[in-house]
Amino acid sequence: MRLFIAINFDEETKEHLLTVQSRLRKLGRGNFSRPENLHLTLAFLGEIAPERVAVICRLMDQMTVPVLHLSFDHVGRFKRDDGDIWWIGLAPNKELLIFQKELSERLRNESFLPEGRSFSPHITLARRVVLKEYPDKNKLLEKSFSTDTGTVSLMLSERIDSKLIYTLQYAVHAEKNV
Repeated sequence: MRLFIAINFDEETKEHLLTVQSRLRKLGRGNFSRPENLHLTLAFLGEIAPERVAVICRLMDQMTVPVLHLSFDHVGRFKRDDGDIWWIGLAPNKELLIFQKELSERLRNESFLPEGRSFSPHITLARRVVLKEYPDKNKLLEKSFSTDTGTVSLMLSERIDSKLIYTLQYAVHAEKNV
């Protein structure tokens, strides 16, 4: 099973993300993320044996999930030879970084090896993008937007009929003590 742990978004947030994606789509071609696949990856786990899923769920249950205020404030790209990856980035968020670091440490302690590269919070809009012209990134995201979230999800990634499908396997929620 190919798994990752992520924050999924409500429909209003997805609409904001899709607006930016639509502006990008008009400028060229690429493999654009489907609306239901828009998420923020906290830890990519890779191939995991089905019998190990219960360990991940237990680990997630043991964590205190915070209600996070996420602000989307810039657009960027990772340059690739076969087309760029375009994304929306988040404003610096100490609480998110602390939570993600704790999650990664707990996963390593249970012998899961999340990606070794540093955490760079972003939402992938499209892969293998080739543009006719490179836009002013400020015009792609005309103004920042934000959302509050308190759910962390374990997701299964599968390719079905040549489509990338993400399926919720488990979720934990922030306790509402307010």
